[in-house]
Amino acid sequence: MNEEFEVTPYSVSGDIDYDELVERFGTKKIDDSLMERFARHGPIHPMLRRGIFYSHRDLDWILSEYEKGTGFTLYTGRGPSGPVHIGHTMPWMFAKYLQDTFKAKLWFQLTDDEKFMFYDHLSLEEAKKWAYDNALDIIALGFDPDLTNIFLDTEYIGTMYPTAVRAAKKINFSTIRAVFGFDNSNNIGSIFFTSIQTVPCFLESIAQGRNVPCLIPCGIDQDPHFRVTRDIAEGLGFYKPALVHAKLMPSLGGSEKMSTSTKMNDTIFMTDDEKTAKKKVMNAFTGGRVSVDEQRKEGGDPEICAVYQYNLYHFEPDDTKLAQLHADCKSGKILCGECKARLFEKIWKFLEHHQLEREKAKDKVNDFLIRD
Repeated sequence: MNEEFEVTPYSVSGDIDYDELVERFGTKKIDDSLMERFARHGPIHPMLRRGIFYSHRDLDWILSEYEKGTGFTLYTGRGPSGPVHIGHTMPWMFAKYLQDTFKAKLWFQLTDDEKFMFYDHLSLEEAKKWAYDNALDIIALGFDPDLTNIFLDTEYIGTMYPTAVRAAKKINFSTIRAVFGFDNSNNIGSIFFTSIQTVPCFLESIAQGRNVPCLIPCGIDQDPHFRVTRDIAEGLGFYKPALVHAKLMPSLGGSEKMSTSTKMNDTIFMTDDEKTAKKKVMNAFTGGRVSVDEQRKEGGDPEICAVYQYNLYHFEPDDTKLAQLHADCKSGKILCGECKARLFEKIWKFLEHHQLEREKAKDKVNDFLIRD
């Protein structure tokens, strides 16, 4: 087995083998039968169709509960340590698809406490400021205000703390150490945090006074948190949360996960202006050859090309057009400069619309945020 990559909620490195990750984490791949069940309820999202969302825990059970009329709630979140980039929005857009398709309530957690505890350079006030800034990007994606609760941990802790304490009593430090690789240098806040992360899975059940199934769309790097949650959920009197996992969107520099901690020029932020975004795209890593003649003759390699991957993950929803792009790259019919220019047009159209909606979101924050 390939041991050359690492995937945890706090560290992602190396060239990820997603099939192997399913084995390591003990999840299940989304198969054709699950796809067929989604198709009963409406069009299948491109990220699901293309295997970007590819792994799950109990997704079949969630669909069964919905089909029985029980329904389910959604939970996802964001650790606010800086500006939002395109990679962050992938699970959120998928959550919006689930909300729209199944009319599901969404609980969106902004973990200002977590980021303060894990980042030495970040004050609690700065984490809170980023939380409010990031909330604008969440709202701008078009979630239904009647079906969406956004909250900061530090502002909703009165509601969450009793359940977090009950959860904490059931989690041993040995478990946290084994799952996350913590040692004696970790502050006790970071050790306790999984108890806080557990609570939003159960907030709808608490609000309704009955057990409500919960589905968590997230990057597969976040799965370890919820393995712990699933182990203790029934002991707390709740259903185990179900999960649907996404692969991690690569950076423009190649296979490395897009991140605020990688080179800024390899990451497209939702607030980038047109000039900045264009420069980043035009400097992206590609699967092209060293010369035009060689590319025309031998073709490019879309599988390692960040430009093609951005189309695959996000910016070309039409499967026929995506297949044509793949073929044109392989045959040398299209050159990297043209491909980059086309991608930039799509990205800027997306960013321009988002930034307009983000500005409007400033007047809508109180329609979404809940506090104690």
